[in-house]
Parts: sequence; structure tokens; C-alpha cells
Amino acid sequence: MAALSSPQNRTLISSATLSRRKGRIVYRIVLTVVLVVFTLVFIGPLYWMVTGGLKSASEVVANPPSYFPKHPKPGTYHTAWTQLKLARLLFNTLYYAFGALLFQLVFDVAAAYAVSKLRPVFGNVILAGMLATLMIPSAVLIVPQYVTVLDLPLLHFNLIGTPWAIWLPTVANGFNIFLLKRFFDSIPNDLMHAASIDGAGPLRTLWSIILPMSRPILGVVSIFAVVNVWKDFLWPMLVEPDPDKQPINLGINSLSQGVPENVIIAALAISAVPTLLIFLLFQRNIMSGLTAGSLKG
Repeated sequence: MAALSSPQNRTLISSATLSRRKGRIVYRIVLTVVLVVFTLVFIGPLYWMVTGGLKSASEVVANPPSYFPKHPKPGTYHTAWTQLKLARLLFNTLYYAFGALLFQLVFDVAAAYAVSKLRPVFGNVILAGMLATLMIPSAVLIVPQYVTVLDLPLLHFNLIGTPWAIWLPTVANGFNIFLLKRFFDSIPNDLMHAASIDGAGPLRTLWSIILPMSRPILGVVSIFAVVNVWKDFLWPMLVEPDPDKQPINLGINSLSQGVPENVIIAALAISAVPTLLIFLLFQRNIMSGLTAGSLKG
């Protein structure tokens, strides 16, 4: 009776079906097909981009296309590196990305800490307003943001052509604030009380207790901040007209006049390497950071 009343885990395929030889074969075939299809969907564009850089210019535009380079040309990547000034463009991108990261860590951490632990008046209303910004399509914000950086309110500075035009719109990120706030909520308030008894103020508590315990979520926010700046194209195109100061995605487009297609594809493949490495190296940290504050205990 105890065995009959014990709860059982419900799965898509029952254990009785998997215990039969035919059921196991069908299950493995379906699983293999699904994995292969999804792998091709994700890896296919990357393979096409990498092999496109190894093809000649005529082979890239050939119809029907070739799936393998007939005469691989690895020198195309060196040509792309020198002709499109990728070293300079990579430096520009890193400069913008880590500048945006610095501002996001300072202001988003402060906002999340205030809403989570300091409990200001109308804190929940402020948080709801931040989350409401996630419902607004990014395309709708382009014109107001551009007007703002064109003539900064109160100060009346024109930020077009300066790094501030790229950094400032990234500061107030509602999604990152929500992630940080949720993680801070999982930190026991007893630690805050103990720190206040020892004479620590809110800033000292944040620096000495909250931040050291928040390394997983800080890593996730850092990765998101860097990748968002790295992949952005439209906004830098509006606020940074100088090709020598543009990030890599926009710079390749600006310097591609008269450049063969295979060289451009090779440059795009090089520009994609850093973000791929970030994902492959830190995918475990991303998942652990996203789920670290989901449960209190």
C-alpha cells in the first residue's frame, strides 16, 4: 500500500515504455534526430561564416553555393585583420564594453541594493517602473535617446561622437537590476543586522558583505553587459560617425567599401570569436548565476 501511495515522477515517456527494447530504440532515435537538428541550426551559420572566409571571392558569390572551400585560403583572415583595421576596432569595442560594464556595475548594483535591502519609500513602485521598461521595444526608445544625447538635459552637452553616447543609455538596465535585486533578496537580513551592530553603515555593508557574496550574479551581469555592447549595431551607427572610433561590427560595415566579400566574411568571423569564447568559457557561470537567487534557504 505504501508503494502504491508514494508519489511518482511524471515524464513524457513512461519508465515501462523505456524498459522495452523497442521503446528504448525509438526514444534514442528521436533524441538523436532532435539533437542533430538543433545542432545544425546553431552551428550551421557559424560553419558557413568560417568556411566563407576560406573561400575565394568568386566562390563566395557562386550559385549554387559550395559547402566546402575548393582551394582554402587562410590568408584571407590576415588580409581582413590588416585591411579592415580589426585590431583598432577590437580595442574600440573593448573600450566601450568595459566602460559600459563599469557604469552598470556601479549604478545597477546601487539601485538593486537600495530596493532590496534599504527599502525606500515607494520602492516597489520604482521596481515596477524599472520592470515596465522591459516591455517597451528598443526601437521605440531610439528617437528619445538620440534627442537626449544630442542635447543633454540641464547641461546642454552634445554627446554625439563621444563614448558617453554609448555608455549612458546602457546604465539603467531594468533586467540587470531585477537579477541583482532577486539575488540580494536571497541574502539573509541577519547579516545586515549583525553588520549594523558592529557599526557598519550601508555602504560598508554593501562593500564588505553583499558584494563578496554576490560574485556569481555579478559575473552574469558583467557578461550580459559586455555582450550587449559587443553585438549592438544600430545605436553606435547613430551616435559615432567616425569609422576609426566605431566598434567592430559597425567598423567592418563602414570600412567594407570595395572590399571582397570573402574578406568581409572573414572579418565577421573574427569579430564573433570573443563572444563565442565568453559563452563557452562562462556558460556554467551564467546558469549558476541566474539560478543562484531563485531559492531562499
